[in-house]
Amino acid sequence: MVATFLLRSSEVSAGGGVNLDFDGTVLVQVAFILILWAVLKPLLFDPLLKLYEEREKRIEGTKRRARRIDLESAEAKADYDDQMNKARAEGAAIREKLRAAGLRKESELLTKVRGEVQHTVDEARTETQREAEKTRAALVPHTQEIARDLAARVLGREVS
Repeated sequence: MVATFLLRSSEVSAGGGVNLDFDGTVLVQVAFILILWAVLKPLLFDPLLKLYEEREKRIEGTKRRARRIDLESAEAKADYDDQMNKARAEGAAIREKLRAAGLRKESELLTKVRGEVQHTVDEARTETQREAEKTRAALVPHTQEIARDLAARVLGREVS
């Protein structure tokens, strides 16, 4: 590989391009890079890669936990909605029962009050008729006198 590179670089220099001079320093630099890589890999690169992997694991774990929490909250919301619907239905049924009971009670009270009012009206009529009868009975003996008084006033003279 180094020989192919050297051959190509000599062709480039013959064509008027860049002239590269390869000597032993290239091998020293390659060796230095390999030693540096061998030293830095366990000290820097491997811990960084582990750190990045751990971070990815935590991110994925958090995402899974978030998805699980989302599912649990969706289930809890569905349960809550079901319970609320049941409670609303029960409330509506109870409200309807109470409304029906109130209507029955109102009807009973109205019937009772109407009966009492009718009874009171009937008693008042009966009492009025009795009073009228008493008044008529009391006025019958005096009808002759009252008739003479009225005739006298209308005619303007005494009637016998």
